[in-house]
Amino acid sequence: MILDKGYRPMYSFYNDFLAEADNAGSRPVKIALERGAGETAVFETRIFKDVGRREENFRFLERIVKFMLWGYGGYKFLISGADELVGALSECYSAVGARAFDFDFMRGVYLKELTFSAVPESAIPQEKTAAKPVSLKGAGKRIGFDAGGSDRKVTALENGVVVYENETIWNPKLNSDPQYHIDGIADSVDRALEKLGGKVDAIGVSTAGIVVDGEVRVASLFRKVPKTLFPEKIFPIYKNLSAKYGCPVKVANDGDVAALSGADSLKRGGVLGIAMGTSLAGGYIDRDMRILGYLNELAFVPVDENSAAARDDWSGDAGVGGMYHSQDAVIKLAPEAGIELDASLTPAEKLKVVQNLAEADDPRAMAIFSRLGDYAAYTLLWFRVFYDFDIAIFMGRVTSGKGGDRLIARAAEVLKSAGSDISIELPDEMSRRLGQSYTAALL
Repeated sequence: MILDKGYRPMYSFYNDFLAEADNAGSRPVKIALERGAGETAVFETRIFKDVGRREENFRFLERIVKFMLWGYGGYKFLISGADELVGALSECYSAVGARAFDFDFMRGVYLKELTFSAVPESAIPQEKTAAKPVSLKGAGKRIGFDAGGSDRKVTALENGVVVYENETIWNPKLNSDPQYHIDGIADSVDRALEKLGGKVDAIGVSTAGIVVDGEVRVASLFRKVPKTLFPEKIFPIYKNLSAKYGCPVKVANDGDVAALSGADSLKRGGVLGIAMGTSLAGGYIDRDMRILGYLNELAFVPVDENSAAARDDWSGDAGVGGMYHSQDAVIKLAPEAGIELDASLTPAEKLKVVQNLAEADDPRAMAIFSRLGDYAAYTLLWFRVFYDFDIAIFMGRVTSGKGGDRLIARAAEVLKSAGSDISIELPDEMSRRLGQSYTAALL
């Protein structure tokens, strides 16, 4: 049973487009995306030389722009080689365009308007990152803090040895008072500090949400906090720990920390972390074991070019990652597989129903996870166009049990048939046991 027969991987669309453009006559295009002081991502590609193929060229570049925006992050596009399309892209990604959600979201992240400019090739800047090397040694007295949606975890290390761990239930998503969050973070850090004898050399933080320059710009953890209080109270909530505790503080998105955990266990970089749970989360560690500061909001990048692809309720776009690599993907495929799910169940409960069927080797459930394996393989091939990696760490509840085993096995099979050397790994035992707070302490 093959589900979602209309699925057209972006990886296939991308390669087919380039082959057709080259055959008909192509022209080079360079796209630069600035995301901060001295931080620029650059992507080079080709489109049809014939300006009469405007519609095809636009769709192709719009999908590239979409990936760069959510994969790398940024607010200023400079494009050479496609002058006639820049105005249409700017209109699409505007407050009244088809990508108004993207426009508004990035304004909240970078505090600047998203802009597009046509420039000569000579005006395209060199790629540059504000890469953050990580120690991974745990020298001295260090504290790692992990801010989750239902609990907060803290780990204290002394010369790489864990001397204290604590997990505390909290409800950040339900509290509108910033002081609740500030006090909760301080409570966890203070407990670890006491176990270190009142002295700490460095603090590392793993947090859900989008981190820019060490500040939390967007995060579901603080969804109840009034937006008017964000710049003063939430943006610097972790940065302020430096002054409070008199030590350096490094803050990273939890996706990057998860990828770092995998890189640490494998003792090598070039790792992409993929978490398939409520949605799709990601993180990236380059080959020099650095965090590059990419946005890595992979739930919003395009992965399916099918014109009838599933549409994301939040962003309004179709064929994006969150609909193919999360519990939503399982729920989406269930009716086609012949599995009826009670509408009164939560998404997590619906996933569990299908997983229980997979545990009993139900062929309908297994067909769902096989298709998720196809999705995963082609998406990894597509992600490799933008990220330099050869190891993918798979995490999240969707990858658990027999269904997860089928997903991973199928993905590996497709990657092998495609001639790819991408390998899929699972978190090691220490990473699962100690978790994000332990890895955060190594930042």
